[in-house]
Amino acid sequence: MKLLSVLLLCAVAIGCGYGSKMTTPPTPGATPVITQLNPTGIVAGSQNSFQLEVDGTSFASNAVINFGSTAETTTSPSAGKLQATIPSTAIMTAGTVAVTVTNPGTPGGIYGGGTTAVTSTAMNFTVQ
Repeated sequence: MKLLSVLLLCAVAIGCGYGSKMTTPPTPGATPVITQLNPTGIVAGSQNSFQLEVDGTSFASNAVINFGSTAETTTSPSAGKLQATIPSTAIMTAGTVAVTVTNPGTPGGIYGGGTTAVTSTAMNFTVQ
């Protein structure tokens, strides 16, 4: 009789979902918006490296400047302003480089949540 009671209790617990956690999927984070690049362009091969400033809105404290497909080490000297040192190897050839800003995702808790990474619309940087 005890065995039957235990088996019945286990069947009810499993059937009710006991032991499975309900998870909440991550939601998109705030989308960064670039309003200005400074400088807007540079002469190819003219410098060893240069400081790029990206002005805009909705930058997370750990936002990252992407110069082309490369995520650059980024600092945030003030609200709405990001800076990165772009290496000379990135400006050796003339052309247009897409600059974006990514707000990284944030982790959720034990039951999920958090945010996903969001990248801004690109603004073009000219290497002449």
